[in-house]
Amino acid sequence: MDLYTRNALECSEITTKNYSTSFSMGVRILDKKFRAPIYAIYGFVRFADEIVDTFHDQDKQQLLSDFKAQTYNAIEKKVCTNPILHSFQWVVNNYGIERSLIDAFLKSMEMDLYKKTFSLEEYKEYIYGSAEVVGLMCLRVFYKDQDEEYQQLLPAARKLGEAFQKVNFLRDMRSDQLERGRVYFPEVDFDNFTKETKDKIELDIWDDFQGAFPGIKSLHKEARLGVYLAYRYYLELLKKIQDEDPDQLQEKRFRVSNQKKLLLLLKCFLRNKFGWM
Repeated sequence: MDLYTRNALECSEITTKNYSTSFSMGVRILDKKFRAPIYAIYGFVRFADEIVDTFHDQDKQQLLSDFKAQTYNAIEKKVCTNPILHSFQWVVNNYGIERSLIDAFLKSMEMDLYKKTFSLEEYKEYIYGSAEVVGLMCLRVFYKDQDEEYQQLLPAARKLGEAFQKVNFLRDMRSDQLERGRVYFPEVDFDNFTKETKDKIELDIWDDFQGAFPGIKSLHKEARLGVYLAYRYYLELLKKIQDEDPDQLQEKRFRVSNQKKLLLLLKCFLRNKFGWM
């Protein structure tokens, strides 16, 4: 690998560590060969998400359009002066990530520019593009040139991405509504969010987690522990949310403490090592 590409991948690693301690922890316990490409995927999706979520004083539509054009040009030319996009094109071209996954992701980011409420169909489309395809990109990295294994694990990977995104929607309901004017859950009134509605959403998320778990158990050992840790982290986050009244989602953003994250890491390590999953 040339120096420029190594430097670009290190930029994606720094980006991941700056933005997400929990995701970074999961990546660090993957087999070393997977870390750089997974950091590169995260850096790409994080930059796109930043454009639509935080650049309020800028022309977001133009910024995202430029980002999209630069992404496809980088993939085609196999080089980019933006180190985040250069590292992403390296993953796409070296691991065979499909154009359709990238298209779906960028379409979901575009939806964030103009959608404030979502129909059931739009909700499913958004989750697929914003979360499920990211899991599938990672799965391509884990199973490079192993299409049969990839296809077998694809449904579970999609369920896991779906569960993660729905937990994020619950955790971020307050900021999504107050800062961006969005409510992702179909036919949900932020100002009249009842316990019945909350329970229904949480039950749906539990079903997604159950659908994902057999796939996690089937992952090869080089990837399993890192993915299992992310799974347990989001389960813990969901449990914290379940224990609270609906109005608390309008008051604060829930998180798992660093001490709890370290405890989860130890538990996941032992369960994975001794086959207790």
